[in-house]
Amino acid sequence: MHRWLVGGALVAAAWGAQAQGQVNVICSVQAEWCNTMATVYTKTTGVKVNITQKGSGEALAQLNAEKANPKTDLWFGGTGDTHLQAAEMGLTLEYKSPLLKELYPWAVRQAEDSKFRTVGVYLGPLGFGFNKELLAKKKVAAPASWADLIKPEYKGEVQMANPASSGTAYTVIATLVQIMGEDKAFDYLRALNKNISTYTRAGTAPVKAVARGETMVSISFVHDVTTEAVHGFPVDSNTPAEGTGAEIGSMSIVKHGPNTANAKAFYEWALTPGGQQFGLAAKQYQLPSNKNVPKDPRVVDPAKMKLINYDYAKYGASAERRRLISKWEKEVQDSK
Repeated sequence: MHRWLVGGALVAAAWGAQAQGQVNVICSVQAEWCNTMATVYTKTTGVKVNITQKGSGEALAQLNAEKANPKTDLWFGGTGDTHLQAAEMGLTLEYKSPLLKELYPWAVRQAEDSKFRTVGVYLGPLGFGFNKELLAKKKVAAPASWADLIKPEYKGEVQMANPASSGTAYTVIATLVQIMGEDKAFDYLRALNKNISTYTRAGTAPVKAVARGETMVSISFVHDVTTEAVHGFPVDSNTPAEGTGAEIGSMSIVKHGPNTANAKAFYEWALTPGGQQFGLAAKQYQLPSNKNVPKDPRVVDPAKMKLINYDYAKYGASAERRRLISKWEKEVQDSK
């Protein structure tokens, strides 16, 4: 058996039982990660993995749109708040994996908060990406705090995604509300709006723009900045001094999907140490949820930053998400 697929007799038995057919996966991580997982899983099990690439917000919208006749079996990756909303909306299946005992507490808590309708697969802290060459050319210091981003020297030089389509950007809003309180957070977002050059559709687009010298600063998950640095771009990252939130990238089985048995087998495999190595292979540096995944020095270390006690249950609720995004659209985006 392939060395990446060592995951215990129970998981191996599940693969053997399901070594036929297909599984339809919406994947909300980088394409290389998705495609590598799909290729290896298909070669080693015989199950065809059909990948559809979508951001977290778009993935949730698709699952909701097709809930009367689901075409999707499993949703992998993307910010955990959207997975919690899918659970709340009854779109995903309750499933308690025997591998939960191998996962970090934050991943297990995600499962418990959703009544076992989702589970954490990686942790990714929020921070800033910046282009070191552009900063040096313009003699501007790298941002080290939320307060820095609203300084005049960053006018027109900051990018973030649109929270209506991006889980990354929604995490920004929810993080600021928890740090500052809602009124001050929206005052801050209005001030920040004056320095934003564009709101992108996808959460990874701002750091790609920074890497290519199109803007100085992005609000991004720091692992996405590391990926660009590993590819040779002149970028680095900071996490804000006031504190920051983190996404718990999650995985959910779709209720009444066409291939539920195959979805469960894929889910089990994706929680094993072997199944969780593909992010690193694709130069993605989130912290995997299985404690037995070999450590890599480039992977983010939560102990080295000021992480807030992010309330995933509250800010993952669909009503709260809709309310905050609607408020942002009316009070921030429309004021630009």
